[in-house]
Amino acid sequence: MSELTKAPFSDAWFHRLKAAQRDLIKRCGGIDRASEVTSVSRSQVGRWNNAGDPDLVTIPALLMLEAECGQPLITSVLAGIGGRRLADPDELDAGGASSCALSAHAETISRAGELMQVGARALADGKLTPAEATEMDRAAASMENSVADLRTVLSRAKVLRVVGDER
Repeated sequence: MSELTKAPFSDAWFHRLKAAQRDLIKRCGGIDRASEVTSVSRSQVGRWNNAGDPDLVTIPALLMLEAECGQPLITSVLAGIGGRRLADPDELDAGGASSCALSAHAETISRAGELMQVGARALADGKLTPAEATEMDRAAASMENSVADLRTVLSRAKVLRVVGDER
């Protein structure tokens, strides 16, 4: 089910998009580099990068930035909001799925541990500051990406293969 149709409607999707924007800008080399890549002003890219600003990246800029870093960070979030997942066409071969599943599972467990550590530290005093919430959100986004990767690997492992086909 799409996040947009769940009741009651929440703005969690917006915060997921803002977190993905920040991650994308960071992976592209920061605000200055993202500004160069997109030909958008540094101040506008700064607004995209600011968790408290309502501005969202434009589609042309999104495409340029994702092409620059080679990772569909925002596109993956958009797919998730719509109740879908992206699949990498280069990874559709199910060969070696067991070793990929092991490493993807280990990565997911590691990210979950990071989220628990950040959450425990942030909530130790019984108060959650905006900075702590942002740090927890980043750890949660990292874990969410790891879980999506694990699910992709597992879906490839479920593909039927011809017995004796060693591709």
